[in-house]
Amino acid sequence: MPASVTGLLRRQFDLTWALAEYHLDRLEPADLLWEPGGLCWTMRPGPDGGWRPDWADTEPDPVPVPTIAWLTWHIGWWWSVATDHVRQRPARERDDIRWPGPGDDTVVWLRELRTGWTDALDGLTAADLDRPAAYPWPAEAGLTVADLAAWVNAELMKNVAEIGQLRLLRAAGRPD
Repeated sequence: MPASVTGLLRRQFDLTWALAEYHLDRLEPADLLWEPGGLCWTMRPGPDGGWRPDWADTEPDPVPVPTIAWLTWHIGWWWSVATDHVRQRPARERDDIRWPGPGDDTVVWLRELRTGWTDALDGLTAADLDRPAAYPWPAEAGLTVADLAAWVNAELMKNVAEIGQLRLLRAAGRPD
């Protein structure tokens, strides 16, 4: 049974990643920082020369529309931390995650995260799948590494759909 769980999680991930690749292959640097409305979260140049995400510890109401830049940083953040948990490493903090910027480096970074995740996922044993996982929920939730892997699939699917929708909206708004 656990091997079939790992296989199911991997097949679901691969399907989601195929959609990611469809959009990543078509991203243009200007797509990343395009703001589709007046209330957006994006990535902004930081004082150290890097990029900083817009952020609030309590979700604002109304919720800002994220840019593709923000979404790619967000994926990098939660995916890095999820991989840390699966590999039983100390989890990085949100501020430790560096977004590469609006260009091909971001696509390369996401593909590297994919490789790190699939290496971790493919190495899971039955005991690993049943191990308690305290991310992205509290430890007392009683969930497992299998739950975490399923959450990664769902969160990635949601974020990739958001990226795709933003990319398509921007492309549809371009003059002929």
